[in-house]
Amino acid sequence: MIEMKGTTIVSVRKDGVVAIGGDGQVTMGSAVAKSNAKKVRRVYNNKVIVGFAGSTADAFTLFEKLEDKLSEYSGNLTRACVELAKDWRTDRILRRLEALLIAADINDTYLISGSGDVLEPDDDVCAIGSGGNYALSAAKALINFSNLDAKSIVEESLKIAASVCIYTNDNITVDVLGESDE
Repeated sequence: MIEMKGTTIVSVRKDGVVAIGGDGQVTMGSAVAKSNAKKVRRVYNNKVIVGFAGSTADAFTLFEKLEDKLSEYSGNLTRACVELAKDWRTDRILRRLEALLIAADINDTYLISGSGDVLEPDDDVCAIGSGGNYALSAAKALINFSNLDAKSIVEESLKIAASVCIYTNDNITVDVLGESDE
């Protein structure tokens, strides 16, 4: 889990379904600037879900770049993420962007950073942001010790993170791919 102050995004893959969720809080310094931001979006003809932590403008730039890479590589998420990370790390302007992304399609999930990381979670759970460690721990416990589905695990993990992280609220957005998109 890579930490970035200001949000929580968590992804869970279970039983052929992937869910990504995020809280709605935007923080500027020590003040809440917005409580209902949508930090989870679909790209590439609704086939890929992306969640971000960090600067909103930077994240939207990266969403666009990822969608361009997905188009360039015919929807191959692995290749698109690797190429985005390479550009992000080497381009003089892009490397100044401060955000982290989690991107998932029906088959794969990746955490992408500006330092060139494209990480696939070992255990089908991934989280970023200031509340990421809390959500990650909760999701790992719930995936192993409950009968909840992927969407419910994401929701409960975010609620737990919101109860302990001051940069995370309980205004939760979750998107799902698989099983008829639940």
